[in-house]
Amino acid sequence: MIRRFIGITALVATVALPLVAQAQDRGVPGGVERGSREGERAAGPVGAVVGGVVGGVVGGVAGVLGVDQRPRFHSYVVEQRRPSYEYNEPVRIGAVLPEQGVTYYEVPPEYGVRDYRYTVVNGRTVLVEPRTHRIVEVLE
Repeated sequence: MIRRFIGITALVATVALPLVAQAQDRGVPGGVERGSREGERAAGPVGAVVGGVVGGVVGGVAGVLGVDQRPRFHSYVVEQRRPSYEYNEPVRIGAVLPEQGVTYYEVPPEYGVRDYRYTVVNGRTVLVEPRTHRIVEVLE
């Protein structure tokens, strides 16, 4: 049984990793979704679990905005000259910004980020989940 599980895990990792790597631009949620789907297709329910975990890790490393998109997006934000909101808490992933006083902006379609908005907080660009105002990525 253990050998079978190890074999399935290896198969899923071999098949799913290249496919999951393509989900990097969507962050953890996109990586989990795609990894789970591809893992299930390759090795059934066990593959879905393993693929989801691997996909989440790969997506989390890259963040919501792909690594290759970050410098270009940062330049875009600087060119827009958005005012910075002064926040008295640490600017970190998971922090919840207030509904009032913060202006949230659409991310242009060429960056492939559809479900999030951006703003500038304490001079730092952040991506925010629009319904909860939770910071999902801090761009350096």
